Amino acid sequence: MGPVLTELRSVLDRDPRAYEVVLVNDGSTDKTLDQMKGVVSTWPAARIINHLQNAGQGAALFAGIKRTLGKNVVLLDGDGQNDPGDIPEALRLLDRYDFVVGHRVHRHDDLKRRLMSQFANYVRRIFTDDGVSDTGCGLKGFHREVIDAFIPMQTLYSFMPALAKAAGFSIAEFPVNHRPRRSGVAKYNLRVFLWRPAVDLLGVCWFSRRRSRRVAAEEVAAKREWREVISNQ
Repeated sequence: MGPVLTELRSVLDRDPRAYEVVLVNDGSTDKTLDQMKGVVSTWPAARIINHLQNAGQGAALFAGIKRTLGKNVVLLDGDGQNDPGDIPEALRLLDRYDFVVGHRVHRHDDLKRRLMSQFANYVRRIFTDDGVSDTGCGLKGFHREVIDAFIPMQTLYSFMPALAKAAGFSIAEFPVNHRPRRSGVAKYNLRVFLWRPAVDLLGVCWFSRRRSRRVAAEEVAAKREWREVISNQ
């Protein structure tokens, strides 16, 4: 975590725009929280959201997103696989799009994980039609207004593009650098990749289709007599 935050600060300090950093500890029992506190003590722009118990990545994402204050929000995993150097490109694209997501063209994961991810992405695209090939990429960016499109769920990271699209926001995907894991242990297995997303997929499909339903409407002007009565009271 420490080296990732050092790298992140270096990238953000080179940008002339003001920024904030929201660090979310998802209830980890290792030294992650201590490392965060050490960084925050010398980085006024950073603050910590600490979960007292582990509720999963989706809960951590939702908590962090809801506590942001900026016009644009960029997400980044803390395991070092996402490159902070891709953040400027995400911000550049947010001048034209509402939601952007990285595409890990050259992934540094083992074969099993890559195959499971490809299968999950294939199934998700069929049902959600979000137009994104790699929703598992941790590097995502969006305008503040997009936050209201998200709902708390276990696999929020996978369905953020679908929820954003259903709410009428524009989406773009761009290639990003993907690196070997620097810290932490991957907890993904068949249950995480298939069972949880499958359950959430049903809910997202139902929710997205209802939200994206277009209903014709028109504004009907009030009669002049009624407006005059109101103004005379």
